[in-house]
Amino acid sequence: MKKHKAAPDDRCPCGSGSALPDCCGQYLDGRTAAPTAEHLMRSRYTAYMYQRADYLLATWHPTTRPATLDLPPTQWLGLSVAQHLPQDGTHATVAFVARYKVGGRAHRLAETSRFVCEDGRWFYLDGEIGE
Repeated sequence: MKKHKAAPDDRCPCGSGSALPDCCGQYLDGRTAAPTAEHLMRSRYTAYMYQRADYLLATWHPTTRPATLDLPPTQWLGLSVAQHLPQDGTHATVAFVARYKVGGRAHRLAETSRFVCEDGRWFYLDGEIGE
């Protein structure tokens, strides 16, 4: 799997406050699978930041995954997780807000994402865009 480039301060961009290699870096590099839906969602945010379409597609459930993923140049500004709600041992939702800029214009994505765990691995199913 393609390695990520470390952030200048080595802090994970997902906002956890942990060092990148000990946080999302271990998932992006394939050393281990994300243990919860929230960890997977945070690692997917980090993957968007590093333009890691390979990781995004690999962690997208096959029933809802697009064939390809074109990632436009985006400046990711921050992530805030509002809620991680496990529903049972294999289903969870994560509500978050991601801030970003495209073409110099600021945007805000509020989404409640659905995740499923199969064979010990969490996958992104889909999301409902909020306000």
